[in-house]
Amino acid sequence: MSAATPATPRGAWREGDPPGRRRFADLGDLRLESGAVLPGARLAYETWGPPPREAEGVVLVLHALTGDSHVSGSAQAGHPSPGWWSALVGPGAPIDTDRFAVVAPNVLGGCQGSTGPSSAPPTSSAAAGAAWGSRFPRLTTRDQVAAEARLADHLGIDTWHLVVGGSMGGMRAVEWAVGRPTRVERLLALATCARASADQIAWWSTEQAAIRADVDWRGGDYHGGGPGVGPARGLGEARRIAHLTYRSAQELELRFGRQAQGDEDPEQGGRFAVESYLDHAASKLVQRFDAGSYVTLSGAMQTHDVGVGRGGVACALAGVRALARVVAIDSDRLFPLRQSQEIADHVPTVDRVDVVVSPYGHDGFLLEADAVGAVAAELIDAPSPVERCAAAPAAPVPARRVRAGRREVAAPGV
Repeated sequence: MSAATPATPRGAWREGDPPGRRRFADLGDLRLESGAVLPGARLAYETWGPPPREAEGVVLVLHALTGDSHVSGSAQAGHPSPGWWSALVGPGAPIDTDRFAVVAPNVLGGCQGSTGPSSAPPTSSAAAGAAWGSRFPRLTTRDQVAAEARLADHLGIDTWHLVVGGSMGGMRAVEWAVGRPTRVERLLALATCARASADQIAWWSTEQAAIRADVDWRGGDYHGGGPGVGPARGLGEARRIAHLTYRSAQELELRFGRQAQGDEDPEQGGRFAVESYLDHAASKLVQRFDAGSYVTLSGAMQTHDVGVGRGGVACALAGVRALARVVAIDSDRLFPLRQSQEIADHVPTVDRVDVVVSPYGHDGFLLEADAVGAVAAELIDAPSPVERCAAAPAAPVPARRVRAGRREVAAPGV
């Protein structure tokens, strides 16, 4: 790992930090799928647009693995980065906050204000204010959606006009539509899946191993170690591995090829330009994320399977009542087209897969705002079906290719 990776992990938002636009909902004790009880669960969230009762509808936006609640807006105190989806959420945007109320929670297990490994339990036998650390329980996608459902109850929202998410956020969006079909009117599933594959489980396991191999991981109990103590190197290595799954080989070759980084000479121990690119991605993540949350959230992704206890994936998806659209990125090597096709084949209200043609790989669901925004705008204004089919379609639905514009922009973290 390059020396460019900082030795001092800041990562998690902590009590006493500027709250920014965050609000907080205390959800009480939450019984998890494992049978454990998470006491005093809390979700941080942000809202945009008119109050829900004055809006045309309410939209739930669910972030990906290393995202957060700051979907739209500028960088400010408490939010060191601009909104990660400002092109899609805002006044006059495809998800128009002049018309719709928008809610975006930080996921349960995250590190930006919601209960997670870096937050303190309500009572503790350890020192006052000590973080959960290694004591934090394992979570599943269903646990995270259960917490989001309590947030909806807290806000007085019975039904979402639209639930949208990509990657890990898409997993939760699909789970919302499967597990709570009467509460979701429209579903937009972006670059995601109904169940994790062996390939995905392997990638996330490798990233977790990189974090755990860091001597400063300390079994997950590093949060009270003081400034400079924490698995920054391991988290950075995990990000380097993950970033290769977020981008396509085509894009890396076109952008970097075998170029050296500046005046460095790879034959003399210097870096290739692509190595510098990965170092930069690692350094940025260490500055804004917590290693414990990375392990917890990627672990929840590994166990994701909407078919468990519901008769299998096909049967579970056949019960979706929401009007749904499914978007895949043609160059996505982490969530390949076949996983989007599986969702589309079994959700009764899906009539095609929208395939965005992009060189950016998995990150295309964040970067190809025009193509994704067009699908979102169509769906958000589409009338609900008069009748909803109760069974999955007999034959696979077609895929429609959506050609995206070619442009290079900085990639928000997924």
